[in-house]
Amino acid sequence: MTDIPPTLTPNDAVGLPARAAALDLLIAALGGRAGMDEGLSHPALAALPARDRAFARALVMATLRYLGPIDSALQAKVKKAPPDKVVQILRLGVAQVFVLKTPPHAAVTTSVDLVAQDKGLAMFKGLVNAVLRGLIREPPEMDDPELMAPSWLYARWRAAFGAEAARGIAAAIAQEPATDLSLKDAARAAGLATALEATVLPGGSLRTTKRGDLATWPEFAEGAWWVQDAAAAIPARLLDVRAGQTALDMCAAPGGKTLQLAAAGAQVTAVDRAPARLKRVAENLARTGLTAETVTSDAAIWNDRRTFDAVLLDAPCSATGTFRRHPDVLWAAKPSDVAGLAAVQSKLLDAAARRTKAGGRLVYCVCSLEPEEGEGQVAAFLGRTPEMSLDPIGAGEGGTPKASVRPDGTLRILPQHMDGGMDGFYVARFRKG
Repeated sequence: MTDIPPTLTPNDAVGLPARAAALDLLIAALGGRAGMDEGLSHPALAALPARDRAFARALVMATLRYLGPIDSALQAKVKKAPPDKVVQILRLGVAQVFVLKTPPHAAVTTSVDLVAQDKGLAMFKGLVNAVLRGLIREPPEMDDPELMAPSWLYARWRAAFGAEAARGIAAAIAQEPATDLSLKDAARAAGLATALEATVLPGGSLRTTKRGDLATWPEFAEGAWWVQDAAAAIPARLLDVRAGQTALDMCAAPGGKTLQLAAAGAQVTAVDRAPARLKRVAENLARTGLTAETVTSDAAIWNDRRTFDAVLLDAPCSATGTFRRHPDVLWAAKPSDVAGLAAVQSKLLDAAARRTKAGGRLVYCVCSLEPEEGEGQVAAFLGRTPEMSLDPIGAGEGGTPKASVRPDGTLRILPQHMDGGMDGFYVARFRKG
């Protein structure tokens, strides 16, 4: 599948400006964490007509989803690596031909022209032409799951979950996801599903294949729903907050879980260290007509003595489970990231335990597929926090897939655990006292 909108065909955007903007975006996406988000605000992309802008984004997403097979194909053809910019142009060229099914002559010609635009790289025009035409004559293997992820990550998944599960995870990288929505009023699920051309998922999320500007979709302005992956919606449901109870959402931005807790009737306090991200939480609260207290602070050292009936910690993590919508995370991640983030998670978990009232509930989750951030983190936490005990989660609870429930009652959600896919998550629920 590709990310091209249904109204846009591969033949619609054959000009150079769209490819040049895609090149800038790809370089930004592979430049580090949040690179894709920063690249989307690049002036060259913003200056394009809407259809060319859609093509540029679709081309970059296709390149990122298939980057492993693309690089494998290029390595077989290029003996000595050219400058990085030439590599990125080759990657875009291969994605056009073999993923987006752009006419080969258009993909080759515009790739050569992109190289020619940079006087310092003009000597590589012949290389780009030869490599792309060689691949067109001998099409590469694009669907091998073992090529889809960086080799170090794939090896970790195979060690943690087994060979079959690792192949299932990797196969999901190529799949363009539908859009999942959480509802302000669960009782309206059937009616909103019809209006939004959606199906109702276990747990109550809606899944739609609609495209286009979200702000134009039915009842967006009225605040009836917000975008939230089906897996990301499970942790807040597992807290089972009741009207009038107090709830703390640590690391709250962008705010989907805060909205869930507020919609359930809880008195919610949302904490996040990033003012700009917390502003998004406030904007979503205003649109939906829900209320929550927002606090700008590092949740690990927040200077407030209150305790809460329910605490939700969606901790900062490597985010490797979010690759369905953010394939760049796989290529920006480094092995050292996992250990560094695990230390942050440990501090936040200790703070979350202190914030939980006696008899209260704590849910810890990460959108990561890495055991050090999930299973290992929870084992260490229980070892040093005797007042907290696991509160096992049952299959079906909050929309939990049966395949995700581990023997200890925690969740290891893999993308293939739901038809159509879902984000990878680890979730654990605790009680205090």
